[in-house]
Amino acid sequence: MAANLSNAAAIVGAAESNVIGYPMELIGKRVTSLQHHIEAIKNVCDLTGIPVADIQGIFSAGWSGELAEHLGLRPRYLDTTMVGGCSFQIHVHHALAAIHAGIIDIALVSHGEAGWSYRGGGYGGGRGGGQVSPATEMTAAYGIFGAPSQYAHAMVRHFHRFGTTAEDFAHIAVVTRQWATLNPRAVMFDKKQSPFGGPITLQDVTEARLIAWPLTLYNCCLVTDHGGAVIVARPEIARSLRTNPVWISGAGESMGHQNMLEMEDFTATSASRSSATAYKMAGLGPADMEMAMIYDSFTITAGMTAEMLGLAPRGKGYTLWKEGHAAPGGRLPINTNGGGLSFNHSGMYGMQLLVEAYRQLSGTAEDGVNGIAGKQTNARTCVVNGTGGTLSTTGTLVLTADS
Repeated sequence: MAANLSNAAAIVGAAESNVIGYPMELIGKRVTSLQHHIEAIKNVCDLTGIPVADIQGIFSAGWSGELAEHLGLRPRYLDTTMVGGCSFQIHVHHALAAIHAGIIDIALVSHGEAGWSYRGGGYGGGRGGGQVSPATEMTAAYGIFGAPSQYAHAMVRHFHRFGTTAEDFAHIAVVTRQWATLNPRAVMFDKKQSPFGGPITLQDVTEARLIAWPLTLYNCCLVTDHGGAVIVARPEIARSLRTNPVWISGAGESMGHQNMLEMEDFTATSASRSSATAYKMAGLGPADMEMAMIYDSFTITAGMTAEMLGLAPRGKGYTLWKEGHAAPGGRLPINTNGGGLSFNHSGMYGMQLLVEAYRQLSGTAEDGVNGIAGKQTNARTCVVNGTGGTLSTTGTLVLTADS
């Protein structure tokens, strides 16, 4: 029988790097991915009062050894799991298990990605080379090459199967932008921040420049810079710190496919399984969730994932946004930072989900930097779901506020 890891550790702090979004436009120079990592780590250590030297486990998407070297650490535990944007939810799951097993007491989960500063990969950006795999070549032959075209196929299938429309999914972009206008660090906070910023309408979304039919510009995530870090600690340490702990009540991970041509159903992802595991561990269900942080690389990602998490019936995920439930003041706030659509999306968005979930549940989302009046919710429970690859791999967490 699997061990019950529920509440065996807590997230005790979360922080971002100093300049996120478009550093060249903000400070006149590019920032490397490593710099984003190191700044976020320093900031979260300063926030919690935990010295860097006390970190015993390092979890990152391929950077753990390099981070240990730069930080001067000799960690007891290293995890370099790299499965796309959900890697960081999975890192928290693995850190929870390592702490429960007694291997470590304090874990660092870190990510830095200069998605804007070093577009196209290379120095400071992604770690991939230029070689295309045979699977990618095969997929491209069927018109599925590049994220927009891949996710466009999923949206078209959703239209066909459930009778949804482009306007239905446009509501997701509009509501997510409403949250961004409450977040001064959001790229789309206002028109001073970006000429495309500020409130948008359904018409703005549906009539915007076409990227890959039926996805228009506002259906697609941003490309930005971001660094983020969270610290996970065992309960005795979590309760001794000056920050408010947020408990990891449930965690799960799953995979449906790697190549999109092997996807059994273009309208369903493995989030149904990863969330079932997380809910069971937490002893909670979808009806108990008061908030959700959902990967929104595209509007279709968010809408479909809401269905997989049991937050809405199949084919009706978009209604959470259309009916105002996900909006400021709604019963189920979703992506309260502005999401990957309007806040920040460096390429792998899972870290931003973790940082915002921590801030909301710890009561620090409205601190003069990370939010203005209306951004802080009263939620005590939150389901956090990351999606990696092409709707491929998922990691789900159920987080709860300290009682």
